Amino acid sequence: MLTFLMVIDALISIGLIAAILGQEAKSGGMGGMDGSSDAVFSSQARGMDALLARVTVVLGVCFAIITLIIAKMTA
Repeated sequence: MLTFLMVIDALISIGLIAAILGQEAKSGGMGGMDGSSDAVFSSQARGMDALLARVTVVLGVCFAIITLIIAKMTA
């Protein structure tokens, strides 16, 4: 059972990485933190970007839950 959960956790982490890398950049990165650009808060995600944002949240939650279960089983 533990091995199965570890394999699922690894697959979810790969999917999470792919979902994050598939998203468009929202701003100029750290350069946008000075307040000069409000592109992060002004636009709504649409289409594929919105889907990838939801997939990222779902995979992140699944990853966290499965990782906690694995930690509880091994302790």
